[in-house]
Amino acid sequence: MSGKTGKTGTITVVPASEASWDDLQTVFGQRGEAHGCQCQWFKLSAAEWRALTPEERGERLRAQTDCGDDPNAARPTNGLVAYMDGEPVGWCAVEPRTEYPRLTGSRVPWDGRAESKTDASVWAVTCFVTRAGYRRRGVSRALAAAAVDHARSSGARAVEGYPIVVQPGQNFSWGELYVGSDVIFADAGFRVVSSPTKRRVVMRIDF
Repeated sequence: MSGKTGKTGTITVVPASEASWDDLQTVFGQRGEAHGCQCQWFKLSAAEWRALTPEERGERLRAQTDCGDDPNAARPTNGLVAYMDGEPVGWCAVEPRTEYPRLTGSRVPWDGRAESKTDASVWAVTCFVTRAGYRRRGVSRALAAAAVDHARSSGARAVEGYPIVVQPGQNFSWGELYVGSDVIFADAGFRVVSSPTKRRVVMRIDF
């Protein structure tokens, strides 16, 4: 789908349906928050999320991504997988905003905006995962840029993100930065359209 030179290698990004399930699970790891969530936080209500085991959440993700070993597949999917020199290193969730019930049910992204929550032509980038050992090497930046291209080519009229505002010298855990940083989105061409809290902004590209 796309390729660029990162800090220590060449990064390529493909739709998750063109990646193998084993590759995606290599990115998510065998323990930790990414493994436990399996990118289901925005897809489920709080009660639904708590009721499922990580394995059950993983089965949901597998169905949503339609991961397979066929590189020529052209199936719908809900995210992108990044490779560095052929090694699976990152994941980004991007699909129509209406596919995220917890997002559309939250107050924060909508403060001060007259937005239709049922407009499926607006896509959302909700989650990044970078494999341990490959962080701070340009993976999230490559995924954010590829998410823009993927949303546009899939017929979206706009794509949004809901990142953390990062100040110089601040440190964050993955549990905070899984939504991405404002710097990463800005580098991909997103602009701030609202600032619902001191630490969170809504950033957007209209096609």
